[in-house]
Amino acid sequence: MSSTEERVAIVTGASQGLGYAIAAKLVQEGKKVAFVSLGLDSVKAEFERETGEGRVIFCEMDVSDNAAIARCVEDVTRSWGRIDILVNNAGIRTETAIEEIGPEEWNRIMAVNLGGTFFFSQAVVPVMKEQKWGRIINMSSFGGQFGPLTSSAAYSASKAGQIALAKVFARTLAEYGITVNAIAPAAIRTPEMDKIPADALAGMVRTIPVGRVGEAAEVAELVSYLVSDYGGFVTGATMDINGGRLMR
Repeated sequence: MSSTEERVAIVTGASQGLGYAIAAKLVQEGKKVAFVSLGLDSVKAEFERETGEGRVIFCEMDVSDNAAIARCVEDVTRSWGRIDILVNNAGIRTETAIEEIGPEEWNRIMAVNLGGTFFFSQAVVPVMKEQKWGRIINMSSFGGQFGPLTSSAAYSASKAGQIALAKVFARTLAEYGITVNAIAPAAIRTPEMDKIPADALAGMVRTIPVGRVGEAAEVAELVSYLVSDYGGFVTGATMDINGGRLMR
């Protein structure tokens, strides 16, 4: 390839929050991007021009649906002939107490957060292997490393699983020029943060050494580095972006 600007990316959970910020950043860089999510109407309207130019496509789907994953991967490869980048961002977060988590909630969170990550990654691997180049990013969480502060045990377990999957895929795929990493954000300003009462948010900020919450754009910049040619020597890593809340 003559330029990384020709790269093709798939971003799941791209209708809002971190997924949207990441997908928008990759579009801004000139990459072709498939937005994957439920409820993409407003995003479609915003990126209408890029859609018309064939630089953006949309897979409106649930990432726990393996048949939908296969269709999305097929649509992307048919449209653009390759898949260079996968960002596994789609997820569900709950705050249910341990004693109250039932099988339905547990299975749903695992199917979306962990199953979606595994099966989407599995689906793009053959394409990336053939290209001998690829970048997979699993959007994990502080909760997957430290344990929940407010999030449920099911959510934290799924996010820890994403970190483990990044290591397994990274070790297996390194010889094919494919890197796989996890990113573990905490206290990032997204629509989820709007649900936090002001006094609770102020208390959270007091626990962050840099003295503020993070911005989605900062996470998108980290993704941009990891999926670039310059990120080729980073694999199997979990990148913390939490203002110093967790230091390892």
